[in-house]
Amino acid sequence: MMEHVYDVVVVGTGIAGLSAAIMLKEHGHDVVVLSKADEAKDTATNLAQGGIIAWHETDTSRLLEADILRAGCGYNKRSATHLIAEKGPELVFDFLIDKVGIEFSKTEAGALDYTEEAAHSRRRILHFSDHTGEEIQRALIAYARKINLTVLTGHMAIDLITNNHHSRDTQELYRPCEVMGLYVLNSKEDRVETFFAHKTVLATGGVGNVYQHTTNPMSATGDGLSMAYRAGADIINAEFMQFHPTSLFHRDIKRFLISESLRGEGARLVDHQGKHFMEKHSDLGDLAPRDVVARGIYEEMARAGKEFMLLDIASHYQGDTPIPERFSKIYHTCLKGGIDITKEPIPVVPAAHYFCGGIKVDQFGNATLPNLYAIGETSCTGVHGANRLASTSLLEGLQWARQAADHIHTTFNEIDAKRLAQIPDWQQPCQVEDFDPLLFHQDWKVIQLTMWNYAGIVRSRRGLERARSDLNYHAHRIIKFYRSARLNRQIIELRNGVETAFIIVKAAMRNQQSIGCHYIAG
Repeated sequence: MMEHVYDVVVVGTGIAGLSAAIMLKEHGHDVVVLSKADEAKDTATNLAQGGIIAWHETDTSRLLEADILRAGCGYNKRSATHLIAEKGPELVFDFLIDKVGIEFSKTEAGALDYTEEAAHSRRRILHFSDHTGEEIQRALIAYARKINLTVLTGHMAIDLITNNHHSRDTQELYRPCEVMGLYVLNSKEDRVETFFAHKTVLATGGVGNVYQHTTNPMSATGDGLSMAYRAGADIINAEFMQFHPTSLFHRDIKRFLISESLRGEGARLVDHQGKHFMEKHSDLGDLAPRDVVARGIYEEMARAGKEFMLLDIASHYQGDTPIPERFSKIYHTCLKGGIDITKEPIPVVPAAHYFCGGIKVDQFGNATLPNLYAIGETSCTGVHGANRLASTSLLEGLQWARQAADHIHTTFNEIDAKRLAQIPDWQQPCQVEDFDPLLFHQDWKVIQLTMWNYAGIVRSRRGLERARSDLNYHAHRIIKFYRSARLNRQIIELRNGVETAFIIVKAAMRNQQSIGCHYIAG
């Protein structure tokens, strides 16, 4: 068994995790970043297309705050919304542009090219063609290497270490619960290692893989959420799963987002007869908030008995840059699938996209357990309320990276080494069982179909009760197997996934009000 002690362990290599780790490293702290993936770029950040909200001279924090509140149905935490509107847009320049060196797309005149997305009252979104997240991810990894930040791939967090749950010192039972680090599976060496940390930052991303249709990477299995839940941290707003209205519907190309920025540049949603339909669902038409557009498409699919609707950019594009250049990633991906978006509409279907709930945190990213921080999609700052405004996710990850890094630095204190010495090594079961990979595939399909059918875009009380019953049965069986299984990434993710699904369903059952992306029909 190997033990490590760090000032800070950061779990996750997206915009939130890497930004926080870079800031902490530059504050002089001993930091390590863990990724369960084989490559640090395997994140939701890397898949983001549309862009990130940034400062613009014609915009104001008051207008941005109003747009975020409107999209979130007023369910937002007002102080968090005010904070991101005041500080976030300038941080894009200070950190991403001036420090990390990202060069966002420019107009022919050489000015930054701001684009528009649904429910925004201004063109305030910077982008890098239509693969903004990929460029942000590349630049952050490059900068991390430049400053010699330690990033360990193939290291999957298993559980948070807390004094109440793990210490051999019985007196720790009577202390308040606090986090002391993590047990981590080193997949490369096939061993569990102890990563002690005076501060632990969860930046593990979202939960989309618990649904049949998602734009998220396969790694989005709710790891941080479920770890924090098991340790006793508060989880809030878990019923608010935002479904992106437009993911590509294609037999061979999965998990591919068709960015909202297409509709910001004029694209229209049409049915199989070529008729526009969003005006029936909202006065804002195709630029209505995501929850409204997703339900509109879902209802049109149900009415027509179709598996998808269509998005037409070819007939309605309003931009100056040619489509293949402005939306190069979408253009080339669709072309590989036999779809020329300059000549024909794109088949689209709503998909689980962004988790608006998560680990409850304050303005500094503090969870309700001491020494634990959560930032990015795994956290719930309250910024998004009941429905996230487009292009706020990357900004929230960046802003709360700053909030957490600065707070850790200014309040830093160490856990007594004698207390850490009372934490035992990871205990393996006496006999371990191997598994049939087909069973994992089957279990995931059950979880994903259950969530899509009963806890998806449109929910019902009866359906949620069915989901709770089914998931309870599968969770019991999966967790029983987990306790005797040979540990690997698959079994850890499956355990986290079924627990995450159960958390979402329980939250949806508690909230009987239809609001934002939580919609109860009957």
